Amino acid sequence: MAKKNELTHLAIILDGNGRWAEKHGVPRVEGHKAGAERVLKLVEDLNCFPTIKYLTLYAFSTENWNRSEEEVSALMELLCTFLDQHCETLIRNKIRLLISGKREKMPEKCLKRMDQVTALTSENYEKTVIFAINYGGRQEITDAVRKIAEKIQTGSMGIDEINESKIAENLYHPDVPDPDLLVRTSGELRISNFLLWQISYSELYFTDVLWPDFDKMQLEKAIYSYNNRDRRFGGRK
Repeated sequence: MAKKNELTHLAIILDGNGRWAEKHGVPRVEGHKAGAERVLKLVEDLNCFPTIKYLTLYAFSTENWNRSEEEVSALMELLCTFLDQHCETLIRNKIRLLISGKREKMPEKCLKRMDQVTALTSENYEKTVIFAINYGGRQEITDAVRKIAEKIQTGSMGIDEINESKIAENLYHPDVPDPDLLVRTSGELRISNFLLWQISYSELYFTDVLWPDFDKMQLEKAIYSYNNRDRRFGGRK
């Protein structure tokens, strides 16, 4: 059996809200509400997993704007409501909130609330929860390349200085370590443009369980699988 691995950063692709709603015969928005409730429960459950210091949740991708206007509006309203209602929960559990993604196209109401909550929780260092909203992995890398190009153009950086470390330093949150484990719910076997740079050596775990049903027991299964893997990072033992 492989030596137990320390899980510091957990990333999850939250998938299956729509199928959960269909399964229960309710509108899609009810599936998203159930998914939001599961997010809150997971955040509260983090206290049971002391090694997990970072949790990144893929909540809304840059491609999700292609959904119906009604569904997108409902998702944005749900985001604002979640932040309004649960800021105190984050503070009480000493959790810092970060947002990863583009601000363009986001409703002003959501931007304002995101800024307020990130500011109010900025001094919390027990845990960090990162909401990937209007996020795309390719876009993040593109933005990093642009930052580097601007530095070269202004003379503050030379072409010869470009390396993996410099690219990582120009990503959205360079102070956040790469994920150790990436979980995707609902049975889909895709990465879907999520943290493409950061998950180069992450362990992957796929489950058929729909996101609203992904409870603490399901998380423990994922962690058990992770703990019993042999992480070699391209090397040999």
